Amino acid sequence: MRVIVVGGGVLGTMHAWQAVERGHEVVHIEREREARGASVRNFGLVWIGGRAGGDELDTALRAREMWERVGADVPGIGFRPNGSLTVCRGAEEVAVAEAALALPDAAERGLKLLTPEEARGHNPALRGAFDAALWCERDGAVESRVALPALRERMAGSGRYTWLPGREVRDLLPAGTGVRDDHGQVHEGDLVVLCTGAWLSGLVRELAPELPVRRVRLQMMQTDPLDEALTTSVADGDSFRYYPAYAGAALEALRAARPQAPVPTEHRMQLLMVQRLDGGLTIGDTHEYDEPFTFDVDSAPYTHLVEVAEALLGRPLPAVRRRWAGVYAQTVDTTRVVHREQVAPGTWLVTGPGGRGMTCSPAIAERTADTLGL
Repeated sequence: MRVIVVGGGVLGTMHAWQAVERGHEVVHIEREREARGASVRNFGLVWIGGRAGGDELDTALRAREMWERVGADVPGIGFRPNGSLTVCRGAEEVAVAEAALALPDAAERGLKLLTPEEARGHNPALRGAFDAALWCERDGAVESRVALPALRERMAGSGRYTWLPGREVRDLLPAGTGVRDDHGQVHEGDLVVLCTGAWLSGLVRELAPELPVRRVRLQMMQTDPLDEALTTSVADGDSFRYYPAYAGAALEALRAARPQAPVPTEHRMQLLMVQRLDGGLTIGDTHEYDEPFTFDVDSAPYTHLVEVAEALLGRPLPAVRRRWAGVYAQTVDTTRVVHREQVAPGTWLVTGPGGRGMTCSPAIAERTADTLGL
């Protein structure tokens, strides 16, 4: 088959990867000169520990296996199985971690509660004071800023992949036979897959005017290189409040006993931190749900993140090199991993994985390919 994939982010790229791997020809169209959305404005985390049990966790675990396999085939994506430590301070956060260990799928997630000394055995850079840490062995990371070009380069070597950036798809051809872009060029194919991320206007709105997807804005930052290895990804106890696996009585007791401070409450914040291959630290993040989003970034969340990160590391952070905001698409029904819908003959829309896009995209694309009989 000849498959037209619209959208150059990680979800679109993984759909293209699935089609090429299965022997099909792919034309891959992206409206920017290079992907600039949430796919490159994130941590690059393959995050298993906090996923909801059932389909979401199954999808994440399958994607984790696929990331490892793709990483062996394409070293340029920078995959590493570094695991994560969620650092607990106070009895209430420790209780949430202990409750996670009682989950029936805790072993699949690779969860273990560590003492501070044991945690520093995994990550000696954590010199700050804390009471325990929840280790998730299955978590990993990829280099989000370079993974997509590396995957495209490998697909191009197949001779069955064409990358067309700087083109916006405006129309579908009759009966699902392809698309027309804003250069006036027609791209014929047997199947069209739209993976347009947070771009939900234009053609997407025309095809799916009642799309059950919302947009979420985040703020993040990256530092200059740290002069030592941060050998695991790191989260603070506030992250318990934002991942469904930790819901329950222990989390409610934490919320009641220790409300978040005003800044993290206002910006719906958690600390996530991962080291890039160049040594810099990517640190975040915030969550904003009400549109219209502001066009600028707020300095208060960055100040808070620096304070929390320095407390965990027990040392000053390197200078902050970059700050940015990003927007991703999330299904309104957050119990669903993604929204997948046939919007026209031969045309499918796949969007809305939310903050799970980098983690789950390989398995989401695999399921799409299976569903469509590729």
